[in-house]
Amino acid sequence: MKAIMVMFDTLNRHMLPPYGCDWTHAPNFARLAERSVIFDKCYVGSMPCMPARRELHTGRYNFLHRRWGPIEPFDDSMPEILRENGVYTHLVTDHQHYFEDGGETYHTRYTSWEFSRGQEGDPWKGHVKDPEIPPSLSRRGGSPLWRQDWVNRMYMQTEADQPQAKTFAAGEEFIRTNHSEDNWFLQIETFDPHEPFFTQQHYKDLYPHEYNGPHFDWPDYRRVEETPEQIQHLRYQYAALLSMCDHYMGKVLDLMDEYNLWDDTLLIVCTDHGFMLSEHDWWAKNLPPFYEEIAHTPLFIWDPRSRRQGERCDALVQMIDLPATLLEFFGVALPPDMQGVPLRDAIARNQPVREAALFGQHGGHINITDGRYVYMLAPASPDNTPLNNYTLMPTHLRERFKVEQLRQAELVEPFSFTKGCPVLKIPAESWGGAHGFETLLFDVENDPQQEHPLHDPAVEARLKQMMIQLMQANDAPAEQYERMGLAVPV
Repeated sequence: MKAIMVMFDTLNRHMLPPYGCDWTHAPNFARLAERSVIFDKCYVGSMPCMPARRELHTGRYNFLHRRWGPIEPFDDSMPEILRENGVYTHLVTDHQHYFEDGGETYHTRYTSWEFSRGQEGDPWKGHVKDPEIPPSLSRRGGSPLWRQDWVNRMYMQTEADQPQAKTFAAGEEFIRTNHSEDNWFLQIETFDPHEPFFTQQHYKDLYPHEYNGPHFDWPDYRRVEETPEQIQHLRYQYAALLSMCDHYMGKVLDLMDEYNLWDDTLLIVCTDHGFMLSEHDWWAKNLPPFYEEIAHTPLFIWDPRSRRQGERCDALVQMIDLPATLLEFFGVALPPDMQGVPLRDAIARNQPVREAALFGQHGGHINITDGRYVYMLAPASPDNTPLNNYTLMPTHLRERFKVEQLRQAELVEPFSFTKGCPVLKIPAESWGGAHGFETLLFDVENDPQQEHPLHDPAVEARLKQMMIQLMQANDAPAEQYERMGLAVPV
């Protein structure tokens, strides 16, 4: 048996033809939908990038215990478990966060891995002299990411030079080399269509429009201030990069056809989260509440055992289910701490997976959905306390914890999933002030754009009780209940 996962970053469900979009050019996503089961109720778990990837390895939520960070010493890792059970695992990626302080323990869990440089602000090519950048960028505060990204673009004059193209070329090489072998898992993971929305002109030409504004293909994480013309231009920039992603995913489908991999190869196409493209008057993610554009994600799976294709599944699923699905596919027992559910029966028979799903980021709303309602619970305390990181790997996204933070650390009793290891408890700050928003309740079945918040005490009470039960099952720290104004389970 073999498995291929194609993982995009920031792939918007509502911009894909199989999910109802009628203006983007993505014929290979339509082709994929014809050969797979399309999941209609897939939601994020822990946000954003590396918290989601910790879930992909461990099959359990990250966001209740810590912010962005590495795989912990006590964590189960799906690719490592596969490797230990005779399955060759290979990662090809251009996702630079794997190679920063807050991600360095992920890629080494695979048997082998390849990395293509240059996405976003990846500190790749060295230029002491400042590059010439458009005035609209230079006025944005001189972020090192902006500067480095402009340096990196100088080395991407052709499509073949772009990291996504290199990543899929490496994936193609692995498939061509190993298609006749057995027991392997390939993860093809590209940072695209994550911002900046940089791609070649022929993809932009798919979306002709007049635009006379400043250079704009990378929005700040903030409320929308741009003109309608700029907003539409940026949406076309995203769509162009989406079409590039569609093109390269088509190459994987071509290889599935060429080598008849449909007979014995599990194919998963997924993402970590979506992105706000001016909806609800917001750009990006992290700061606003996790509306459907961010939290409700696309998922396509082909399982050669059931061979179900061209059909939809309304089971409520999440990232934590994907490692469980891969382990079950290869006949490997799930570790006791993994809380995700193998999706074999959901794929084959549309069998329900769970009643409700939690999602969020450390220090922000705690969200829950039952597939119809989405409840976004805001912190009860105005200063969003108490809040702590629990870790044995004290690093943030691009830096280590500061000495001043570590001076406040204390070693505390193990959690149920830390395998008897005590952990450091370190006071934390919420990320970006996301706790400053009110509690919200939406009926996304009847109000998919989330334009009309509800006031329904009965529904809120039911979802709040389910939230407590799921937090308890995840062994959430006691102060999370206090922070959110929830009753502490006895």
